[in-house]
Amino acid sequence: MTKRSIFHPSKGHVKGVGTSRSARAEVVDLARYRRVISDWDAFRKSAANPAPTVFRVCRPRISPQELVDRLTEQGFRLRKKDGLPNFYEVEGGPRPVSLTLEHWLGLFYVQQASTGIAASVLDPQPGERVLDLCAAPGGKTTHAAELMKNRGCLVAAEVSENRIRGLLGNLYRLGISNVLVASGDGREAPEEALFDRVLVDAPCSGEGTLRRRAGRAPRQSSSFLGYVTKVQRRLLEKAIRVTKPGGTILYVTCTFAPEENEAVIDGILRDHPVEIDPIKLQIPCASGLTSFEGQRYDPALEGSVRIYPQHLDSGGLFMARLRRLDHSVGEDSSGAAEQGVEGWKSVPQLFPGNDPSDVAELVELATNDLKGRFGVSPARLDECKWILRGRRLWLHTMDEWPVDAWKTGVWRPISIGFRAVEFDSRGRPRPTNDLLRWLGHEVRLRVVDVNDTQLHQLVTQESLSIPGDFLGPVALRYSEDIVGRGAMTQDGLKSEIPRARATDLTRALDID
Repeated sequence: MTKRSIFHPSKGHVKGVGTSRSARAEVVDLARYRRVISDWDAFRKSAANPAPTVFRVCRPRISPQELVDRLTEQGFRLRKKDGLPNFYEVEGGPRPVSLTLEHWLGLFYVQQASTGIAASVLDPQPGERVLDLCAAPGGKTTHAAELMKNRGCLVAAEVSENRIRGLLGNLYRLGISNVLVASGDGREAPEEALFDRVLVDAPCSGEGTLRRRAGRAPRQSSSFLGYVTKVQRRLLEKAIRVTKPGGTILYVTCTFAPEENEAVIDGILRDHPVEIDPIKLQIPCASGLTSFEGQRYDPALEGSVRIYPQHLDSGGLFMARLRRLDHSVGEDSSGAAEQGVEGWKSVPQLFPGNDPSDVAELVELATNDLKGRFGVSPARLDECKWILRGRRLWLHTMDEWPVDAWKTGVWRPISIGFRAVEFDSRGRPRPTNDLLRWLGHEVRLRVVDVNDTQLHQLVTQESLSIPGDFLGPVALRYSEDIVGRGAMTQDGLKSEIPRARATDLTRALDID
C-alpha cells in the first residue's frame, strides 16, 4: 500500500489517502446514468464536443459593457450567458481571449459556466466570515470575494503548495483584498473560529469534466470510490463543525456519480445537525436524485441540483446546500462549535512571525508617498488597511481574521490581500506592480505613457531614452491602462515588471 494524493481535475490534491499499486483503472461507463438523465441524446451530443470558452467580468475592476466594447473592438464575438450575471461566452475571435491585455490586467476570469453558479448559490454577503476548504485555482473564491464586495473575511484553504502559487497569482491579478490564504488540508481545519458560510468544493472522480476528453469519462480504480467518498464525508463533517448555527454549507462536485453526491449527503443528513436548504435556479438544471440503482436517499435531496453538459453548454456539476441547525457536532465535542467560541479578532498590523517594527511610521510614509508623489486621492486610501510582513506592506480590506485563534498549528497563513508597498535599502517606499494596477486611474502623477514599441523594449529589459525632470519609481501607462512600475534612472526609463509577468504581457499584446 502506497500513499498518494487524490487528484481532482479542477480542485487538485488532498494528501494522505492510500491506494493499492495493483488497483487497475478502468473507464467509467456513463450509460449507467441513462435512466436518470431525461434528455440522454442531448447529453451525449454535448458531452462529445469541447465546451466553449466562458469568462466572468470582474465587476470591481470594470463594467461589463466597457469590457465587451474593448474585446469587440479587437474582433471578439461575445454572447451573454442567460441566467449568469456578468458571464459571457466567446463565440469567436482572433486568438484565445486569455491572450489579451484585459485578461492580463485581471479585468475578467476565464471560468466554466457551470462552476460560475456555485458562488451565487453560496450567497456570501459583504462583511461575512466565509471559508473555502478547497480553494485553488480560485474561480469560486474570487467570485465569492466579488459578491462580498471585498468586505468581510474569506479564508481560502489549499493543501497543495504548487496550487497555492496558482491561487495567489489569480488573487493578485484580480486585485482581491479580502481573502486570507491558508496552507492546509481542509480535513484538518482549526475549529476555534466559526464561519457564516463554508464552501466544500470537494475532490471527486471528475466525470463532469468529460468534455475535455471528447465525451469520455475518466479512468477509475476499483478502490477509488471507497476512499474518495471518505474524504468527501470528512470535509463535510469538518465544514459542519466550523459553521455557526444557522450558517450555510455548500457541497459541490464535478461528477455525476450519486455515490459521491446524493449518497454522501444522505449519510450526513442522518448523522449530523443539518438540513437541506433547497436550491432554486433560474437556469436549466435537474433535481437531485432520491434513488439510484436500488439505493434510496433522503427525499429532501430533490432540493439539490445537477447540472449536465447540455444545460449550459458547459461541464457537469452537483450542488447541495445545507443549513446548520444547532451546536451539536456529533462524536467530536471539543471544537469551537460545541463551546460557542467565536475566535475572531481584529487584524493586527504585523503578520505572524514578523519582527517587531514601527508599522504606523511605515504606513504613514507609504500613504504620504502615494498621495504626494503619485497623486492618489486620500479617499481612495482611506478604505485600505495595512499589515507588515518582512519589508513589505500588504493591502487588505478585512476588519477581522481567525488566525490568532488557530491553536492546532496544522494550518499556516500565507497571505492577506496583496503586496502593496516595499521599501528599498534606504527605507524609501515603492508601490508594487499589483498596487499600481489596482489603483489604475487613481494614479495621477509620475505617469509615463508608452506605445507598443516602447513597451516591448522595456519588458525585454531595454532602457528608453525618455526625458524627465525626476528620478525614481513611475507608473507605466499603456493605452490608458496602468500596466506596472518603471524607474526613471540616469540611463533612462526601465521596466520593473517581473520577468514572468512581462513575458505574459508581450504574448497578450502580440508584440514579441
